[in-house]
Amino acid sequence: MNVKKQAMAATLLSIVSGTLVSCSNISPNGNTAINTEAKNVTDINTQTTVGDRNTKLRSVGVTLGDLSNPFFVVMAKGAEKEAKKIGGNDVRVTVVSSGYDLNQQFNQIENFVAANTDIIILNAADSKGIRPAVEQARKVGKIVIAVDTGVDAEVDATVTTNNLQAGEISCQYIADRLKGKGNVVIVNGPPVASVIQRVDGCLKVLAKYPNIKILSKDQNAEGSRDGGLRVMSDILVTFPKIDAVFAINDPSGVGVDLAANQAKRSEFFIVGVDGAPEAIEAIASNDSLYAATATQNPSGMTQTAVRVGNDILNGKKPKSPDILIPAKLITKENVSTSTGW
Repeated sequence: MNVKKQAMAATLLSIVSGTLVSCSNISPNGNTAINTEAKNVTDINTQTTVGDRNTKLRSVGVTLGDLSNPFFVVMAKGAEKEAKKIGGNDVRVTVVSSGYDLNQQFNQIENFVAANTDIIILNAADSKGIRPAVEQARKVGKIVIAVDTGVDAEVDATVTTNNLQAGEISCQYIADRLKGKGNVVIVNGPPVASVIQRVDGCLKVLAKYPNIKILSKDQNAEGSRDGGLRVMSDILVTFPKIDAVFAINDPSGVGVDLAANQAKRSEFFIVGVDGAPEAIEAIASNDSLYAATATQNPSGMTQTAVRVGNDILNGKKPKSPDILIPAKLITKENVSTSTGW
């Protein structure tokens, strides 16, 4: 465990300094089904020529939700890797964490603009609140690509997991396993488009089952392990019988699992979203309540975003500005063949 913490600390330090190490264990072509699909989506959607320019990529600015979350660390590595692949080692890649603080992300985008950054990769802290910053950046000619979650503003492109689908397949698994009857808790998250879409997908599926009762759906666990632990601890006190939990991401789902262990509750199972290594490890274990997770491809998202941004920089607009990467469900039945990120 100490080795893992040291490795993560080293990674975060390199990100904050802006000199990231490339992610060597993720192939640009993708060794898993979801990585291959992500590449195909990019190839299909970035071929409409609107000009004939040859502009060298010089700089990329990336603002992400929370770099204490390994998911965002992998996203950062993906952006760094693709930028260096396209522009060489002289490309300047600056990665910062908003900590889901809207004012901080405003300042980060302003700093990217002031530094004359070619492409801004935005993982919004607040999908609606960030709009003025996006509009100002694009007004002065900056390319803004939203990743992981959409924004309520006009951007050059949006690259996300199919989050509605992720919520649907997660909660269809819950409904099927419960045989259409039981008490379900939804552990919610920050008010961003990706989270809203996952919950909408889940609710859409569960609405088909009149004998499934949703005990709680509005508690914001902030997408973190600590938040999942805090929210679920309160929910466990309130509800004596729970059959399943849908967590909007794996860190909060792991926090739910910790809360259950502390309360000595084991009557329910947990389904999350991300395909995080710790979730896959938990699914494979006989000692965890984790049952399934809908996979994402964090590195693939930012690699695609940088490629699309570079195409736009050189006069090529995507055929569609909305690029969706499919989600797939990892369960105990297929976890032995799943590698996560």
